Amino acid sequence: MPPNLATEIAALPRLRVSELRAMFAAVFGEPTPSHNKVWLVKRLAWRLQAQAEGDLSERARKRAAELVADADLRLSPPPADASMTTREQPTTLRVPADDRLPRPGTILTRRYKGRALQVEVLEHGFAYDGQVYRSLSAVAKAVTGSHCSGHFFFGLTEKGTNP
Repeated sequence: MPPNLATEIAALPRLRVSELRAMFAAVFGEPTPSHNKVWLVKRLAWRLQAQAEGDLSERARKRAAELVADADLRLSPPPADASMTTREQPTTLRVPADDRLPRPGTILTRRYKGRALQVEVLEHGFAYDGQVYRSLSAVAKAVTGSHCSGHFFFGLTEKGTNP
């Protein structure tokens, strides 16, 4: 690699995005919609090297064209209802029963920030505040605003114990 090319490529990360975009347009002959600095630096470095040292050989170009021609590429998206043609009904997700949970119908209570929380254990989920949640952790996140173990939050397991 010529020394001036190495210096030019090494200087790319220090340029502003606007300068990289202008250089991209000059080097590639077309503007870019990208504002991603890392991507612009990589593409410009590649193009500058390709221009200085030569691009792909004709043999490599032909092989790439052969690979593209042989590829089984979908040119149009599948029909909107294609997934429903192979199945009669959409499958329902079966969540395995957790032996740490009480039976459906049980009301879990907990005080949190001065409020009494009540969550009803359902056959497939948990009812809290008029909504059905898939897991106790989802209920705990709705209450606290951050992720935490629902089993620990509602006192069904001790801290640090594994099921």
